[in-house]
Amino acid sequence: LLGQILDQWFESEPLKATLATDAVIGAMASPHTPGSGYVLLHHVMGELEGRRGAWGYVAGGMGALSQAIAHAATARGAHIFAEKAVCHVLLGRDGRAQGVALQDGTEVRSKLVLSNASPQITFLELIPQEQLPKDFVQRIRQVDTRSPVTKINVAVDRLPSFLAAPNARDGQPLPHHQCSIHLNCENTHLLHQAFTEATHGHPSNRPMIELCIPSVLDPELAPQDCHVVSLFTQYTPSMLADGQSWDEQARNAYADRVFNCIEDYAPGFKASVIGRDILTPPDLERIFGLPGGNIFHGGMSLDQLYFARPAPSYSGYRSPIPGLYLCGSGAHPGGGVMGAAGRNAAQVALKDFRRL
Repeated sequence: LLGQILDQWFESEPLKATLATDAVIGAMASPHTPGSGYVLLHHVMGELEGRRGAWGYVAGGMGALSQAIAHAATARGAHIFAEKAVCHVLLGRDGRAQGVALQDGTEVRSKLVLSNASPQITFLELIPQEQLPKDFVQRIRQVDTRSPVTKINVAVDRLPSFLAAPNARDGQPLPHHQCSIHLNCENTHLLHQAFTEATHGHPSNRPMIELCIPSVLDPELAPQDCHVVSLFTQYTPSMLADGQSWDEQARNAYADRVFNCIEDYAPGFKASVIGRDILTPPDLERIFGLPGGNIFHGGMSLDQLYFARPAPSYSGYRSPIPGLYLCGSGAHPGGGVMGAAGRNAAQVALKDFRRL
């Protein structure tokens, strides 16, 4: 249990709760959920430019990272076709992957196919079920994809000023504006209470909020004196209680609740808002193909990690379909902006390709 680990090392409850947010981030779990300690490890085991556990902003926004990878690929002869939805994987008579068919009818032939879509989309939508072992299909269907995350992107006309560290008179950013700011995590009980409410189908009354202001470090993201604020919030269930849907009223009611919380820490925040974009779990699934809205393509629980990710006997990136490889967050070692699953899958695919 994460709580036990933190109790061994720390005394301050606000510090323990703040660290605990990285153990439940993106997970429908509480600090008291068995295995939550691994999720914390997952988020601090990496490094950035030689600094272990460090995080960084991407200049130009997260999309710039995708573009950097794309440029590196095209410089080496890759062809990238955006906005070309894949209809299904092409299979030969021997059951081997032979390419993909696009929704516009185009067929792209290839000796190997790598999918960084979720295991659910890859194996339950793009492959005929009769081509897969029944126990494998059942396992993919049973993957826990519950997500607690609602992402809110906000445009503001001035820098938030927090009661705990008010802005300077000149309004220039201070050190804490360059960091991840954690709200509603004064103690781990608050996080557990927020989780419990969501398990009953109700968005948390006092949501856990991770707030960052990337435009402080990257001024080109917003006009002068204005900023973009990224809010990573939880817990919000994919399915609301009593069969209610995430309609505009439910979305805005939750966002208002989040903004009221921020207002308590930074008076004047609500008045500074000039635009907001609210992405609930169903929105994240519809727009980005995240199963259940889960940013990791499936929970990072101990029964869905290592040799069991995405299914027992298929943690080595190969799939039951020869020539088809899984290289996204649903493969080992899971989600996160690190590229480990993709690199590992590429190594396996290259090894197989040399035998063809």
